[in-house]
Amino acid sequence: MTDTRPLGADEATFIAAARSGDTARFALITERYRRELHVHCYRMLANYDDAQDMTQETFLRVWNKRESFKGHAALRTWLYRIATNACLDFLDKRNDRIPVPAELPGAGSEVHYLQPYPDLMLPEDPQESAVARETIELAFIVAVQHLPPRQRAVFILRDVLGWPASKAADALELTVASVTSALQRARVTMREQLPDRRLDWRRPATHELSNDERGVVKSYIDAHERNDLDGLMALLRDDLRFTMLPDPGTVTVTAKDAVDGWVSGGLFQHGYDDWRCTATTVNRMPAAALYLRTPDDPEYRLFTIAVLHVVNGKIAELTGFDATDKPWLGLSPTLSSDKGPVVDESSARAAVTEVTAE
Repeated sequence: MTDTRPLGADEATFIAAARSGDTARFALITERYRRELHVHCYRMLANYDDAQDMTQETFLRVWNKRESFKGHAALRTWLYRIATNACLDFLDKRNDRIPVPAELPGAGSEVHYLQPYPDLMLPEDPQESAVARETIELAFIVAVQHLPPRQRAVFILRDVLGWPASKAADALELTVASVTSALQRARVTMREQLPDRRLDWRRPATHELSNDERGVVKSYIDAHERNDLDGLMALLRDDLRFTMLPDPGTVTVTAKDAVDGWVSGGLFQHGYDDWRCTATTVNRMPAAALYLRTPDDPEYRLFTIAVLHVVNGKIAELTGFDATDKPWLGLSPTLSSDKGPVVDESSARAAVTEVTAE
């Protein structure tokens, strides 16, 4: 079943560009959708690099299929359909992109290929593009990965983008009954994965950090720069969920166990004691970019990024990512030993956009 609607301006312009073979005009029309399609692919794949590849694949398919578009559906709908199926084709070929089944010991929320998403790359109009904070946070992205690929697609199209069952069925070449059944199963899994979270994904959510979140990040940075293990432990909930990627595993540990683990891993000792940190956000979550200076280096070099989920003034989840060789994060690779850089958001956005367009 396809939509029946009057031909809109975008659709008419797209059809005209497709028929003329005008690549510049075609690119101008489709480029405005790049960021929201990239976010869509990221939700499907949980990996920034893979999402970038599949966004590029989407635009290649759009160009190759351009003459098949008749304007019966909105251009945005057609683009999302192509992007979704590009991701499904990718997942069909990449079995390692399926997390360990949750019933296995130690499986939990292991998604070893998870990467953070830079806020600078989010669409500038989050409401229009359905980028609510709660649907880009790491816990949500991880939970979605525990859905089989087609359930995942149904869930995102229906409960995140708000598509009616008939439109989702058309996009995925399924029956409405199959879509309804898949959505019901997906919702059960999401409730199991996120038992303490609100599950009404389409309800508007705040995009700003709370005062609690800002305060915890400031305290975390202060403790880290002072090598204050007691100060770090005081910020952690006793039932902390801790992950350091790309190392495998998500574990629930006590605050003391987390600190003991950091000590045994060499934090604040053996050349790992000279830190500078800056506050940032990724996945619309509070984060700290950690820079390390070794004794023979005049500069602090980007080391990791710690993404924090704050509940009632304490860190409930801490996810650490290797931040090296990821220019798309928009973070300075170094900090000088005397003075930190002034963050120019427009320059950072331009740098990230340049990397993404390559």
